[in-house]
Amino acid sequence: MTAALEPATTSPAALGASPASLASDVVVVGAGPAGIAAAVSAAGAGRRVILLDESPNAGGQIWRHRSRSSLPADARRWIDRLSRSRIEVHHGLAVVDATRSNAGDGFTIVAEHHTRGPMVVRAGSIVIATGARERFLPFPGWTLPGVVGIGGAQALLKQGVKFTGKRVVIAGTGPLMLPVAASLTTAGARVELVAEQASFAAVREFAFSLITHPETLLQAALYRLAFARSRYEMGSWITAATGAGRLATVTVTNGRSTRTIGCDVLCTGYGLVPNAELARLLGCGVHAGAAVVNERQETTVAGVFAAGEVTGIGGVGLSLAEGEIAGACAAGAVRADASLVRRRSSLREMAARLERAFAIRAEIRSLAQADTIVCRCEDVRRGAVASLGDSRQAKLYTRAGMGACQGRVCGPALEFLFGWSLGTTRSPLEPVRLSTLCVAGSALTSSPAPSATALPSSGS
Repeated sequence: MTAALEPATTSPAALGASPASLASDVVVVGAGPAGIAAAVSAAGAGRRVILLDESPNAGGQIWRHRSRSSLPADARRWIDRLSRSRIEVHHGLAVVDATRSNAGDGFTIVAEHHTRGPMVVRAGSIVIATGARERFLPFPGWTLPGVVGIGGAQALLKQGVKFTGKRVVIAGTGPLMLPVAASLTTAGARVELVAEQASFAAVREFAFSLITHPETLLQAALYRLAFARSRYEMGSWITAATGAGRLATVTVTNGRSTRTIGCDVLCTGYGLVPNAELARLLGCGVHAGAAVVNERQETTVAGVFAAGEVTGIGGVGLSLAEGEIAGACAAGAVRADASLVRRRSSLREMAARLERAFAIRAEIRSLAQADTIVCRCEDVRRGAVASLGDSRQAKLYTRAGMGACQGRVCGPALEFLFGWSLGTTRSPLEPVRLSTLCVAGSALTSSPAPSATALPSSGS
C-alpha cells in the first residue's frame, strides 16, 4: 500500500512547515530486485517495512519498464509478493540525506518527492539496495547527440523511442551488449557492429566457465541469433565519434588497424558502477566502489545492510539472494539461511569470473585527448585536470564533479583515467529544494528514536 504525501511548497512561508513523517522497523531504499526481495523478506519476519524508490514503478532498471507478460516468471513472482504484502511502498522519492539517531538506536532518512516535497522516515535498520549505473569513459566526440549509453538505449526502447531504420553501433564491454543488440535488431534498427573491447580469449574462457549454468549460455546464444546478420567483434573498441552537430561516423580499432563506420546512433558503456553514495554518506566501508558487507549483508555500520549491485555487480540472481538475506537479517535474524548462502556463494563466483573477463583494457585510458570533455555538467576538459593530484583539487580548481549529476558520470571516469579516489560523499545526495534542506537540517539534528521497535544488531 502507498501512503499519501502532504503537498509541499518552496515559498518562504512554508519553509518551516512540518513534512510528512513515517516510522518503521526496517526501511529499504531501492525497489529493484534486491530491494523487493529485502522488503518482502523483512515483512515476512513480521516487521513493519517501508520501501522507498525514485521510479514510478517497482522493478528497478531491469524490470520496471517491461510489461507483465514479458517479465520472467521469477520477476512476476517477486512483484506479486510485494503487491500482496503489507509493505508501505513510496514511489517518486529520492533519498537526499540520512544519519543515525542521536540515541544511537535507529536512523533518520530525509527524502524528497518530485512534486510533493520532503518526507522524513525513521527506522530501526536500513537496507541499501540502490543498484548501479552505467560507466561512461570519455573519448573524442562522446558528447555528440546520437551517442547514448547501452543501458540507456534499452531504456529508451522500452519507453517507446523508435529505432526503425537507424544505423546503430554498439561498443564497450559486458554481457549487456548482447540483449541490447538483440532488442534493437528486433525493433528494426540496422546494427552495423557490436564491438566488445574484451579479447576473444577472455570471452571464450568466460563462456567455458558457464558450463555449469547452461541456461545462461542458452540465453546468450539466443541473443546472438537475434542479431546474427550483424558483425560481433571482440578485441575492438571505439576511438572517436565525429559529426557536424550530430553523430555521423565512428572510428573503430582492434589495436592494429582502424576503420570508419557511418552510423546514426552509438550505444556505448563500460560496465556498471555501484550507486554507493548513500552507503558512503552513512559512513559504511566501501572497497573498489562497492559497499563492504559481511555474511549477513551488514555493512561496517551496525544496523545498515546492503544488497544487490551496490555491493558489487553480479546480476539479478545474486541481487535476489543478497536481498533475501539482508531483509531477514535487518529484521533481526542472527544468521542467514544456509541455502541462500550457498546460492549467493555460487553466484558471486560467477560474478568474479565475469569481472575478470570484461576488465577494461589499458588502451581505453588514452582515448581522451587534452581537449576532450571529461565533466559534461561543468564542461571541463581533460587538459584542465590532468596535472591535478586528486578529485578534491579537480573540484576546487575546475568544478569537475560539482554539476547536476554530482560526479556520478565524471567521478568513475576520472577514477579510471587518473586513479583518483571518489572520496567522501556529502549531503544532499541530489539537488533539492530549499524547503527540503531546511527539513533535513531540523530532522537530522533532532533525530528522535523511531516509534517502531528498534532492532538489535550483531555489528560487522
